Amino acid sequence: MSHAQPNAHHNIKVLSDASFAADVLQADKPTLVDFWATWCAPCRAIAPHVEKLAEKYNGRLNVGKMDIDHNPKIATNYDVRSIPMLLVFHKGKVIGQLVGAAPLPKIEAFVNDALSRAV
Repeated sequence: MSHAQPNAHHNIKVLSDASFAADVLQADKPTLVDFWATWCAPCRAIAPHVEKLAEKYNGRLNVGKMDIDHNPKIATNYDVRSIPMLLVFHKGKVIGQLVGAAPLPKIEAFVNDALSRAV
């Protein structure tokens, strides 16, 4: 099993506790954050969906992945207790939350709903 970071996609930013404020809270666009861990099979299952959405919404939505094992502070701040957890942030606030491995259409509907509220 490879422990290579599955978030090396060119439209997905690798987030850290240190970079979170600048990359997410102060971002000029809504940002989808995928909280995950290398040992989490459901996280690996949705990774291709997150990559597809990063491609499809490029320019309208920032996408980042945060490994909770290496960045526990932000995960704790946002009460991330189950992974995968997808949060959409806009103007420093959470405007959408989806917990668990969901099929691509459900994740895309979640993203569209959050984007509709990002004003």
